[in-house]
Amino acid sequence: MNTDWWKYGGITRDVLLAEVPATYIADYKVQLAKGDLKRIQGYVQLAGAQPRQSVSVTIPAAGIRTTVQADASGRAAIDIPAGKLRYWSLDAPTLYDVEIAAGPDTVKDRVGFRTIETRGQDILLNGKSIFLRGISLHDENPLAQGRLRGEGDMRMMLQWTRELNANFVRLAHYPHSKQMSRLADEMGLLLWAEVPVYWTISWTNPDTYRNADRQLTDMVVRDKNRASVIVWSIGNETPVGEPRNVFMGRLADTVRGLDDTRLVAAALEVHREGQRVVVEDPLAGKLDLASFNEYAGWYWSDPEDMLNYRFDIKVNKPVVVSEFGADALGGHHGDATTRWTEEYQERLYRNQFKLLTAIPGLSSMTPWILADFRSPRRPHPQYQDFWNRKGLISDTGQKKKAFHTLRRFYDGMQQKYR
Repeated sequence: MNTDWWKYGGITRDVLLAEVPATYIADYKVQLAKGDLKRIQGYVQLAGAQPRQSVSVTIPAAGIRTTVQADASGRAAIDIPAGKLRYWSLDAPTLYDVEIAAGPDTVKDRVGFRTIETRGQDILLNGKSIFLRGISLHDENPLAQGRLRGEGDMRMMLQWTRELNANFVRLAHYPHSKQMSRLADEMGLLLWAEVPVYWTISWTNPDTYRNADRQLTDMVVRDKNRASVIVWSIGNETPVGEPRNVFMGRLADTVRGLDDTRLVAAALEVHREGQRVVVEDPLAGKLDLASFNEYAGWYWSDPEDMLNYRFDIKVNKPVVVSEFGADALGGHHGDATTRWTEEYQERLYRNQFKLLTAIPGLSSMTPWILADFRSPRRPHPQYQDFWNRKGLISDTGQKKKAFHTLRRFYDGMQQKYR
């Protein structure tokens, strides 16, 4: 019951009832092979009365057509040359019509083809190093106080993201609507997708683990054909301990067994030793990214003293700062040393940039958060009123000063990494 977001009740997304033939296409994966721009690999899974039959996979615009045979379990493996595919990228998010047919059933999808991998402390998209200019967001419309109600609401959030000159979105802290990843495919945005293994939970309860494993599996199965999704996150701010390490390690193994073509991460915690901010977690060995949350200047230190700290990151992997930020009530102004003002938030962002760009291997940041959101943990009657005010956009749609500060920083990072 302990969450820092509002848990809306009822049915908050579209529900689809599908009538299928006696034998039907239950699942499929059509993606580039891991680290290989020249081959398409995947599978088609049939279910129903007669699973052993031929399956055709067609990508007309790429001149690709293949027929494969499903085995007795209904599984048909795909492994074909990619031909002259145009790769999905941020500047050219090319999507291809893909048609899968088996007996009386046909499924159509729009799929982008790209690779994502790490090499040392670099993140590579289609084999080229990239800096992920990110932002975090909740599945909530700050203007209407509810879940994102449809494509219009989602486009608004992603358009705000584009106005920041961001190219990467952390979808926190639970699976968002499948329409969000399809829109990101279309708009050329990259995504971090996460399950709500959040803070401290019942690490030794088998039912809790089954819940987490099911949600993770459902998310991967649903979004594994979305080019925009590049990171599967197995949790957020889970404190180190042996039961937790076992629980989270099993989730990391599960997600790699489901999909080896994307990066696996978790938003880790940090601890301080003097003026060192230490990132050291046994789970890191099972992850592809050194990803962590830190709130220098807000929950500890202040926006000036924070510049005396340095990060001590114990793993040699691409560094992703998955959260930082400060609360500011939209329209509340004062000097830059007064908490809750837009000026304080803006000053903290500027000093975070100085602090974080000194980290070797910094590959991404996803500040917390795009827009203010409702929270039962934030009761302060003057500045919060049950809202988390760390958003760069207020609950009235006003862009705070830090919004423009982050955009200017990302403009510079884009030029540096062009």
